Order: sequence, then C-alpha cells, then structure tokens
Amino acid sequence: MQVSDEIKSRLDIVDVIREYLQLKPVGSNFTAFSPFNREKSPSFMVSPDKQIWHCFSSGKGGDVITFVMEMEGVNFVEALRILAPKAGVTLQKQDPEKASKRNKLLDITQIAVNFYHQNLMEAEEAEPARKYLQERGLTEETLMDWQIGFSFNSWDDLVSLLRRRGYKDEDIVAAGLANRRKQSPGIYNRFRDRIMFPINDFYGNPVAFSARVRPDKEEEEVLGKYINSPQTFIYDKSRIIFGLDKAKTEIRNEGVAVLAEGQMDVITAHQAGFKNVVASSGTALTRDQLQLIKRYSHNIVLAFDMDQAGQMAIDRVVREAFPLEMNTKIASLPSGKDPDDLIKNDPEAWKKAVSEAKHVMEHYFDKITSEVNIEEIEGKKEAVKRLLTIINLMNSRIERDFWLKRMSERLDVSEEALREALTNSKKAQAPSYQQQSPSEENPPPEQAPPQSRGEMLSQELLALLLIFPGFWEYVFSRAYLDHIVGAENKTFYKNLVLYYNRITSSDKEGNFSYQELKDFFRKEINSQATADNQLQLLNKLVILSEKNYYNLEEPRAKNEILKILLELKKEYISRRMKEIERTLAEAEKEGEKERVQELMTELNKLSRELNDQEGK
Repeated sequence: MQVSDEIKSRLDIVDVIREYLQLKPVGSNFTAFSPFNREKSPSFMVSPDKQIWHCFSSGKGGDVITFVMEMEGVNFVEALRILAPKAGVTLQKQDPEKASKRNKLLDITQIAVNFYHQNLMEAEEAEPARKYLQERGLTEETLMDWQIGFSFNSWDDLVSLLRRRGYKDEDIVAAGLANRRKQSPGIYNRFRDRIMFPINDFYGNPVAFSARVRPDKEEEEVLGKYINSPQTFIYDKSRIIFGLDKAKTEIRNEGVAVLAEGQMDVITAHQAGFKNVVASSGTALTRDQLQLIKRYSHNIVLAFDMDQAGQMAIDRVVREAFPLEMNTKIASLPSGKDPDDLIKNDPEAWKKAVSEAKHVMEHYFDKITSEVNIEEIEGKKEAVKRLLTIINLMNSRIERDFWLKRMSERLDVSEEALREALTNSKKAQAPSYQQQSPSEENPPPEQAPPQSRGEMLSQELLALLLIFPGFWEYVFSRAYLDHIVGAENKTFYKNLVLYYNRITSSDKEGNFSYQELKDFFRKEINSQATADNQLQLLNKLVILSEKNYYNLEEPRAKNEILKILLELKKEYISRRMKEIERTLAEAEKEGEKERVQELMTELNKLSRELNDQEGK
C-alpha cells in the first residue's frame, strides 16, 4: 500500500473537513457553504461512504488529500505531511537535496525542537531552566507534551548538528535558526542560553520558537526577555495561533475559544485541564488568526489584562472579530491577576470568570459611560459617537438592532435618532469600504465554467446511472454517444459502456462496484491526464447522484431517466438540424443538386422525428 492510500484508509474525510468547514448532515451525506466562493445556499458536498467531496460552485473536488491541498495551498507531498500525524503514519525522511523548500525547513525545525528538548531534559547546564519551569508549576509531562527545550550558550552546536545531517547554511538561516556573520563568512546560532518554546502550525508541525532568557540572567540580557523567530517561508506570525493545534478539538467541544496573551498562560491552562485556551504569539490578533479559530467556534472569550495595553488589544480584536460575526466576550479577572497566576492559585475563579464573561459591547458601555458625563449633552454625543463607531463594525443587522436598542436604554436617546446617526456615519465611512475591482492582488472568486443545458442533462443522466446500475442496459440501448453533450461526458459514457460490457461478460453477473469502476478508469485509459479528469468527473457524479437522488425509488428514477433521454434526443435532433441547414446553404451555393436533395431528405426526416418527440 502506498503511503497516500494508507493515510486515506486511516482518516475519515468528514473529520478532516470539519476542521475547516461547518458540515451539516443531509441524508447520508454532508453539506457546507463553499470555502472557495460566497454563496447563499450550500453547494459543497461530502460523501462519507465514498470518502470524496465536490464543490458545485467552483467545480473543485476529490479526496481528503486534494481537499487539504486546496485549502492550504500546498502540493501533494506537503498535504501528506499535514495528514500523516492525524493518520498515525510516519513518513520516510527525505533526502535534504531532493526535499521541497517547505518540507526541508519543517524537517530542520523539527530537528531543532528535538535537540533543544533533549538539552532541557538531560543536560546539567539546563538545571537553572528546569528549576525555573518547575517553580512555574510545569510538570515533566507538560514539558514533554509541549516539547519545551533549552539552547546552550553556544555559537554553533545546532548549526554543526544540522550541517552533519546534510543541510546547507542557507537552509538553516531560512528556517530562522541562525544568523549570518557580518565580519566573516559563516553562520551562528540565533538562540543561545534560553528556554525554548516551540510554536506549532495548525497541524502541530513546529515552525518557529519563542525563546525566553534564563531567569538568573535577566539583568544581563540586552536583547530582551523574549526573542522570537523571524518571519520565514514556514512561519507567518499573523497566521499562527499558539496552542491551536492542541486546543481545536476542545474549542469545538466547549463551543468557545479563550484567548490569553502569553504562552505560559496557555500551557498552564492546558495542564490544569482548560484545553480550549490559545494565544496570539505576542502579536495583535489578525483576521486570518480569527478565521482559523472560527473553523471551530464563533464564540471567543478574551482573557486579557485590563491595563492600557490590554484595552488596545481588545480594540484590535473587535475591529477584526465583528465583521466576521464572531460573538466576542471579555472575562473579568481579579485585579492584578493574569490567567497563569489565577489558574494555578484558584482554578475555580478562572472557570467562573470564563463562564460569566460579558459581551464586549457591555464592556464598552461600562467603559465609555464611565469616561464621559452622559447627563450632559456633549458627553452624551461623545458616548454615542464612540459606541456607534464600534456598532458600525457589525455585519449582522440583528446584532446592530439589538445593541442600538440597548444603547437607547443606557443613554436615554431614541432609537430613531441613533439609527439616523448610524446611517450618517456609514455614509461617511463608505469610501474606505468600496469594493475593489478584481486584480492580481484581489482576484475574483473561482467559479465553475458555465454548463449548457445539454451538459447538465448529460451529467444528470450519468449520475442516475451510477446510483441505479439496473438501468444501464436500458439506457445503453437507447442513448447514442452523440446524444451525450460535452467531451468529458461523452468519454465517461463510452467508458461506462466498456465497463458494463466487461462486467457482464465476466463472472460478476453485472454487479457494479464504485471502487472497481475507479480501477477500470485507471487501467484502461491510456492518458494519465484523461484518467485523472475522468476520475474527478466520477467523484462529481457520485456526489451529484447522492445529493439529488439518494432517496429516489426505482419507478420514479426510471421516469427521470426517460425524461432526460427524451430531452437529450430532442437536443441532438435540434443540433443536427442546425448543422444540416448550414451545410445545405453551402451546397445550394455550390450548386450541388444531389447533395442538396440528400440533405433535404434528412432534414425532413429529422423534422418529423422532432415533432414526434415533442408530442410525447
């Protein structure tokens, strides 16, 4: 078994896609809104039975590997790397010379994680770091689970190790683990004499580090308490949520993500059993990061300090979360307590603070009304202006209506006046929200190529045949290849006839197997590109059949097939008549009397046949 087949056999496509999309059951399948286009009704379908998916709005489809390739923008090998840990499959190490850039940097970073972690757990030099982490309450199990490590006070130990493993200096620098010397050739370790916290991507692959100075050397350190990996090919800090790889399942189960500010807050929370806590890796939370969280829950609770920096962080989150229609709340922590301290000293107080978190708009009501005198007209106007600026960020009309009513009650201002003020403020801000014209930086949504009526009817017929193979002989004896519209559909129909002839002449007595049909396409179609296209069409047709006909009984299915056959024959006759009319005009122009007579005879015959068909 190939490693890709082993990965697919161990994974349920529904579980993987659920990490990206909110799936809803429809019959025996699942549906969701397309991740590739904006749409009013869901066109994305998943078949658990066949382990395939298809998006009817964009035309994309395939298996669990192609889904990850599409969503993550990675190639086949990189998709395998993402899925292998989920499937419990170990990928064979690649030759550094042949590995892709991304895989090479991921391998380098993983080696560094193992190296630093072994240092922390075993080296005598790391004793002060181990003592500090123990004093912070971290257990040995937690150190192992988060792969926390320690970098020696060495200029080249990691660099030398990676060179021995076959990696070049430029790759080590590209991974963010070394700097180039300024005065002489060569490179040196970026991280030295620090506690190392690996930063993982969404799938648990280490992509960067946050490095804390040893506590006993804080006063000597000139670079700062923490230094982090630079932006690299595999590490974009605006798209990474610290701890999300470990928290995503619990976020879905709990229905809420708790956002803390520091990495120690997250690690302590998980150790205490609060495993839906994540952090933004020391940066302002971005829309991309919120989109990652939104895959699992629309609800977020902010557990930030209530100082000036904390308020600025809340403002930034709100600016990104409200347009995404994320329900945003704030946990009120005891004064002077951060999540790390509160969880260690009073876990029940932490649990209460999260469960009783209030909506961020209530926070703004309390904050703004405490800063201005709403009993005076100027103070009231200022409060209205500031609160409307926040409400303006909301996409949901229901939410806006709710908070305008609440605002009217709190400020003693009529709803009508507030709505008028909101409308005016929206008009004033309109230019900054105008839709940009499509460009390379802002491409239009991907759409499936438009299909003709004949192509759609042909695919409906093929889809019905896949779910009702008992009608194959009936259809094959009535529908000619020319009746099928679309080059790919014609090829599929022809291959389906060949497959039918194969199984009816064998011992299988005409039994149809989806997997055998796939294998038949792979073996019998000489062109790899054609085979791939036909397999993709097969998956689309299977999804289409289960989407439209999964609960259809045979008598109704036969009626549907008859109607489609009739429409396809009428379309064929109409097409053929138009072709004859064009040829007839040319023959008359050239004075070909016999040819004109033949064409007229065929045209009259087709005309009578069309009238007969329309009368049915």
